[in-house]
Amino acid sequence: QVQLVESGGGLVQPGGSLTLSCEASTRIFILYTMGWFRQTPGKEREFVAAIGTNLYITDYSDSVKGRFTISRDNAKSTLHLHMNSLQSEDTAVYYCAATLRPGPRRGENEYDHWGQGTQVTVSS
Repeated sequence: QVQLVESGGGLVQPGGSLTLSCEASTRIFILYTMGWFRQTPGKEREFVAAIGTNLYITDYSDSVKGRFTISRDNAKSTLHLHMNSLQSEDTAVYYCAATLRPGPRRGENEYDHWGQGTQVTVSS
């Protein structure tokens, strides 16, 4: 069982930046496809970004492309999401997820392990 722990959420002003991290408790982190999802009250969880085991294969939702960057540090078993030009619409609970399926992957049901989430609030 892989445990995922997100950190880095908080309150940021519109136009600001924030970096989320997700630490994984596994020695085979390098084999996992990783993803970020987000959810707001009353809405379904939505795909944000994903990265395959190859560091250079990434995927982004249209709403964050060009503003967010997903990256991974395999030596530290850590996933990051660098968020720039944040907007109020980015306010949500952000979750990281992991799967051994080849990736990147967009489907929520394709991921087997989830973190507890971290709140990001974009407001002036």
